[in-house]
Amino acid sequence: MAMPTVTLTTELPIPKARMQVTQHNDHFSTAPQLAPEHMAAIASHGYRTVINNRPDMEGGPDQPTSTQMQAAAEAAGLSYHYLPVISGSITPEQVQRMAELVKSAPSPVLAFCRSGARSTQLWMMGAAND
Repeated sequence: MAMPTVTLTTELPIPKARMQVTQHNDHFSTAPQLAPEHMAAIASHGYRTVINNRPDMEGGPDQPTSTQMQAAAEAAGLSYHYLPVISGSITPEQVQRMAELVKSAPSPVLAFCRSGARSTQLWMMGAAND
């Protein structure tokens, strides 16, 4: 399989901010840190799954926890998965799990971390192994 390419970056009008979402293909996009209040808007834009790649407390006490994110995602009708990955320390097991999630989760999928780069890297590494 050829290496995936970034095809589209858009801004989603979400509560309290605009967010850059990078659409890599019809089934997978990435974004920087999300908040619980963003989940309804994400669902309204057609996303069906959210994958959180940011470890709890990585950004300090102001960062929403995975438990908070999951509750908000599920309340908005989204499927939610927590696959925390430490920046610069991606393991083969994490790459494999990310590839499995993207392949099996309801599509389209929106994955996030602090900037979106870690989620993109995980996805690209998994796609390269496909």
